[in-house]
Amino acid sequence: MQLLKSLLLLLALLGCRVASAESIAPYEARFGRAKPVIAVVGANAGTELSDFMAPYAILARAGNAELLALGTAAGPIQMRPALRIVPHATLAEFDQRFPDGADYVIVPAVARPDDPVLVAWLTQQAAHGATIVSICDGALTAARAGVFKGHRATGHWATHRQRVADFPDTEWLANRRFVADGKAVSSAGISAAIPTALALVEAIGGRAKADEVAAEIGASGWSDQHDSTVFGRTPGMILTALSNMAFHGKARLGIELDNGMDELGLALYADAVSRTFRSQAYTVAASKDPVLTAHGLTLLPDLDDSARPTLTHVQRPGPDMTTLRDIVARVKALYGAGTAKLVATQLEYADTPGANF
Repeated sequence: MQLLKSLLLLLALLGCRVASAESIAPYEARFGRAKPVIAVVGANAGTELSDFMAPYAILARAGNAELLALGTAAGPIQMRPALRIVPHATLAEFDQRFPDGADYVIVPAVARPDDPVLVAWLTQQAAHGATIVSICDGALTAARAGVFKGHRATGHWATHRQRVADFPDTEWLANRRFVADGKAVSSAGISAAIPTALALVEAIGGRAKADEVAAEIGASGWSDQHDSTVFGRTPGMILTALSNMAFHGKARLGIELDNGMDELGLALYADAVSRTFRSQAYTVAASKDPVLTAHGLTLLPDLDDSARPTLTHVQRPGPDMTTLRDIVARVKALYGAGTAKLVATQLEYADTPGANF
């Protein structure tokens, strides 16, 4: 024990930092609320699907917060690369209902990171004392709102250099699934939405609740440990993308929607198969009437049953496609190992024991 203490002291004197697991600070009730208010916010013109829906699905399963999906304006949110979602409220409507602000705000990647409405609203929420949680390149928007100034943060591997150049007042870390620095929380690429959301479940409801939700979704853990150096734009990856675009028609893959379906598997599957450069997901239902998911999200089908003959095949994400490991394996079965690697790299997902989600 004395030897260990001496080693830690020596490392400290040398200015080294011993790696330790990140954790989001435990929830502290504010404004007399019985449970926290969590806003998952998207830009109507374009929002990354899994960044938005994965945290929503996981937090909804926990059931210990007032959870709302918000849009920057009235009308549906166009998710990218697929799906349309009708939010529960606009930012203005949320402000009327919760003038003191949210306790937590989830910020996914959006088509315009400099969206003035969203940036101004995040600045306001941070001033109200909300914990801002960016997912993937939601960090670009949160940074513009001043959330990470003087803090540690992270984001998708592909924009690390851009963030360092554009926001030098932030200590941008690599090799972290998520970084929690007070009320500024950020995650790495798209797949990191899952461990980050589980860490937030733990912060609100404790370890037992987080373990329960993790077991339900097939996640083996939510450590912040991560090696971002395994990702990058390699010649093989570029060649696969070009080959898929040049030599394969873009297949129209149908995803069957029905009331009560799980949001997590749906989002991950639609996201993955639409990143192959040879297929695109379209949602299909008996009619174009809105569909309500298991945890209260309203989806607008792209197609009705009359369009089924135009689809290569129709899939309903089921029990065999509940984790990214399952879904990347599905992409491999459809299009081969190269395309599976291409998709996994975009999602910043590596099939390692600590990332079985």
